[in-house]
Amino acid sequence: MEQYTGKSIFKKIAIGRVYLYQKKENSVRREHVEDVEQEIKRFEAAKTVALGQLERIYQKALKEVGEDNAAVFEVHMMMMDDEGFVDSICHIIREQKVNAEYAVATTGDNFSAMFAQMDDDYMRARAADVKDISERLVSVLCGRETDMGSLDEPVVLMADDLAPSETVQLDKAKILAFVTRHGSSNSHTAILARTMNIPAIIGIDVQDEWKGKTVIVDGYTGNVTIDPDPEYLKTMTEKMQADVKKQELLKELKGKETVTKNGRKIHLYANIGGVKDVASVLQNDGEGIGLFRSEFLYLESDDFPTEEEQFQAYKTVAENMAGKKVIVRTLDIGADKQVDYFGLAKEDNPAMGYRAIRICLDQPEIFRTQLRALLRASAYGNISIMFPMIISVQEVLECKRILAEVKAELKAEGIAYKDVEVGIMIETPASVWISEELGREVDFFSIGTNDLTQYTLAIDRQNAKLDNINDPHHPAVLRSIQTVIENGHKGGAWVGICGELGADTTLTETFVNMGIDELSVSPSFILPVRDAVRKLD
Repeated sequence: MEQYTGKSIFKKIAIGRVYLYQKKENSVRREHVEDVEQEIKRFEAAKTVALGQLERIYQKALKEVGEDNAAVFEVHMMMMDDEGFVDSICHIIREQKVNAEYAVATTGDNFSAMFAQMDDDYMRARAADVKDISERLVSVLCGRETDMGSLDEPVVLMADDLAPSETVQLDKAKILAFVTRHGSSNSHTAILARTMNIPAIIGIDVQDEWKGKTVIVDGYTGNVTIDPDPEYLKTMTEKMQADVKKQELLKELKGKETVTKNGRKIHLYANIGGVKDVASVLQNDGEGIGLFRSEFLYLESDDFPTEEEQFQAYKTVAENMAGKKVIVRTLDIGADKQVDYFGLAKEDNPAMGYRAIRICLDQPEIFRTQLRALLRASAYGNISIMFPMIISVQEVLECKRILAEVKAELKAEGIAYKDVEVGIMIETPASVWISEELGREVDFFSIGTNDLTQYTLAIDRQNAKLDNINDPHHPAVLRSIQTVIENGHKGGAWVGICGELGADTTLTETFVNMGIDELSVSPSFILPVRDAVRKLD
């Protein structure tokens, strides 16, 4: 039995088999081989495995995101079986007497460059596809596990780290816990773990030899135990079962109001990243959705999602919530959430760089597409629109101007929409100190405590080395929240919290006493926060 300690993200226990996720690597060593025919057989076997992976991913995507969005995987299968692609790999192996990994990587680079130089837009777009399939083949040849769709049992996922673009591809029903070497308590892996109601531990030096072994992840202590002995396994299994019973007791709060003993009502909403998360909101009795992170629609796509694709997603969520409030945050891309097709330049300080509303106002065609989709979807439910990363009244006025123009376009086209509530994220010191003026221009504020803490304390929330001083309970953060609530109410806006701090039940009483109107938390925290509110006098 081996035990390691890291930083816990979510207090829960998981027991299962280790699934070691290793990122695709671009560097491949050139190695001389004598038996070229045997090397070609290795390539053919890897191609069969990779095609099987793509077929499973295609079928999963077909069910979850529809035929149009799944079509890319059909293209990948056709390209992997393309005669010219296969012939090039076999030719390099035979003529240069090299390993299959090198032949595949070289062919991938050559074909990708060839497509990139073509005049036709469609063919140029295939450059990224051929690069992707060659990396998949290299991963199979190297024995690296990259196919999340092939899991046949729930597992504990271990990795160096997971990017947002990787987490969105996970089969969440098959993940018991996350354990990563890197990351921070505010990383997207951490946020995903809270949304999924599973433990996550960061700062663990994940080892290759753990693959397939039994592991216990203790979110209460931050301990990760490899190959636990029978006695410890029994103890932790009983502790895990006690957790389940505690959750069952909380379910008695379903259908009850989130109201203090003296009758103070708090609106308790949920944070989600996509359509599939709505089931968890309803299961946990969320009163609405306080934060729909729309950027995940972009992270899941190989190109800018169309107006129709976005409309269908927003419409589905609005219909499923059956008239309950759905607050959609407009595109918040940039910083740690990177998408290749945006072509964003590398920045020295991306957290304070070209991101969120700055991109939308600088590239209004992207913004207008999203606003059209949101307004169209508003006809099917109770949608509100929220703008992120606001630092000035001028930005709000420009957002409202564009929104008004989009409304006029839809009206002229005879397309139905509702007069939606408009709000902003308060997540910078600048927006805190002009919050009374901002409150006069919008219907509501939602305080993003993750970024507000980062900018107030001058601490990069993605830097794990600073986790020990990244204190969201810092007096400066709490006083900022108090100021925003008071100023928002003066300006005529209601005020909520959608950052992770909203789920901190040690601060629930503080927030209620401050006058907060709404709390939006990960679905798994809804009932614990309701319990905390109902116990207040």
